[in-house]
Amino acid sequence: MPMTPKPVSPTVAGQNQALLNSLPFSDTQDFEDAKRGFLGKRAPSAITNAEGTVVWDNDTYDFLRGDAPDTANPSLWRQSTLNAIQGLFEVVPGIYQVRGFDLSNVTFIEGETGVLVLDPLVTQETAAAALALYREHRGERPVTGVLYTHPHVDHFGGVRGVTTQEDADAGRVPVIAPAEFTEHAVSENVYAGTAMSRRSAYMFGAALARSPHGALGTGLAQTVATGNITLIAPTLDITETGQTETVDGVRMVFQMAPGTEAPAEVLVYFPDHKALCAAEDATHTLHNLLTLRGALVRDPHAWSNYLTETIDLFGGEAEVVFASHHWPTWGNERVVTFLSEQRDLYAYLHDQCLRLINKGWTGIEIAEELKLPPVLEQAWHARGYYGSVSHNLKAIYQRYMGWYDGNPAHLWQHPPVEQGKRYVELGGGADAVVEKARVAFEAGDFRWSAEILSHVVFAQPDHTAARELLAGTFEQLGYGAENGVWRNIYLSGATELREGKFGTPTVSASADVISALTPEMLFDAIAIQIDGPKAWDEKLTIDVVLTDTGRRYRLRLANGALTYSPAAQRGDADVTLATTARALPVLATGGLRADSLAKAGIEVTGDASVLSRLAGLLDPGDPDFSIVTP
Repeated sequence: MPMTPKPVSPTVAGQNQALLNSLPFSDTQDFEDAKRGFLGKRAPSAITNAEGTVVWDNDTYDFLRGDAPDTANPSLWRQSTLNAIQGLFEVVPGIYQVRGFDLSNVTFIEGETGVLVLDPLVTQETAAAALALYREHRGERPVTGVLYTHPHVDHFGGVRGVTTQEDADAGRVPVIAPAEFTEHAVSENVYAGTAMSRRSAYMFGAALARSPHGALGTGLAQTVATGNITLIAPTLDITETGQTETVDGVRMVFQMAPGTEAPAEVLVYFPDHKALCAAEDATHTLHNLLTLRGALVRDPHAWSNYLTETIDLFGGEAEVVFASHHWPTWGNERVVTFLSEQRDLYAYLHDQCLRLINKGWTGIEIAEELKLPPVLEQAWHARGYYGSVSHNLKAIYQRYMGWYDGNPAHLWQHPPVEQGKRYVELGGGADAVVEKARVAFEAGDFRWSAEILSHVVFAQPDHTAARELLAGTFEQLGYGAENGVWRNIYLSGATELREGKFGTPTVSASADVISALTPEMLFDAIAIQIDGPKAWDEKLTIDVVLTDTGRRYRLRLANGALTYSPAAQRGDADVTLATTARALPVLATGGLRADSLAKAGIEVTGDASVLSRLAGLLDPGDPDFSIVTP
């Protein structure tokens, strides 16, 4: 049965009050900017899929009004209140944004005959609803182009809600993206996609009620829609800074920024509007250098350098800067100040972290002690609502130094269950450790309470008192968190302890994403599912012939590893598959059964039983694996 939230502890209530007194809550500029240019909203806001299931409902955040309750960090409450403002807004004449329809914003830039769509949200349903709201107020303009700023799913997943594959293939709707977009979009969502999606369920608070005791948002926006994730591959690549393109009369100047918030990313300047789209490199939060769902560590040094270049390129004339999250900033002086402070934020974290690394500090020590300069500490847009100073500093340490902190005691530690058993024994048994944790809880030392209770839960997963006290501990940590993702993670941990696992509501490796796999990426996606020990003694070869491109690959399984080569091979393979590049991804979506392959038009010659042997070795990921329990 659903859990009943506990009241806030005096310790957390005091911490929240102290923050209320230390930050400039009298500054209301963000609220003015977030409401500026309002043209209309969707009412009621619920968006449904073809089956009538609600995939997004911004009205569930209507409780975000007035002063923060004591169960919410007041700074996060303020940010969530801003993020929950929904509707169509004019950025400048000719540029319009729909905000509050998904995790991201979608922007519409009007051209001579139609409209260019920039970053079409996460799902087909929400993007279609956003386009409908735009057309309600601006007329039935056709979509004449699509632009992806980078390959995260909230910036391309709704594309089929605004255009079609046929229009893209025919050249009627160019789809523009930075070079290597598809490779990164697909690899991030497929290779470790199961684990990332499972952890995203924690990160975005998928199982949490939206309430003062539950989910307030992520800090970057509210949460992720649960509709259909789609993808249309780009038809026009941006390859260099300074590249210009014109679509339907809309002039664009591009700045490449790879390795910043995404491995492939572009910022876009619209000179006719003096408007800069900062993609996701300058938003109203400290962003993630390592997203807590898991990813490669981003480069804060490159990030700050690219923002310097942005100021040099466009700071002299830009009158507004907008992004695919949050609200715009208007006025040249404010634009440059905003970009400069965002630049200094990433530069400071990078440089100071390295300074302390070279003094022998570890990542945890740096994260505990390093503080931002006063100007950045008081700048609302530099607060850690999505990324945090704490986990970003640990990420920088990881980027340069790896997981090992140099202490030999940490080189070969026991895994969590074995650690838990030993800590419980050291503490005098599970009941004794729980009592020590209860003392820490009552004293407001929730970090220590969580640490030692986690050992008990891993040692004895069925210890009811430990589970409940750990859930209560996570709850208090959530109530005090300024970071939206931290709050969701803590409260999701409490939910899993009290109610059980809740799965992965949004799976990013959709059919459209998988269909964009190159042959090499598809073979990699199969290889990472091979159950190595089970395959130790298996040997097989498969030839894949692509009839539309003339390419041929030899797949070889030996020593538990599936490898491949496009080079000419000696002798015949055990079995040969002949198909087109577009039909090939059925190997991932339809399995390796002969009927599935035949239905997809894949011709099989040779020993078809080899495919069954390979299928029997596949060990796909678990989208509902445990996180806070063994």
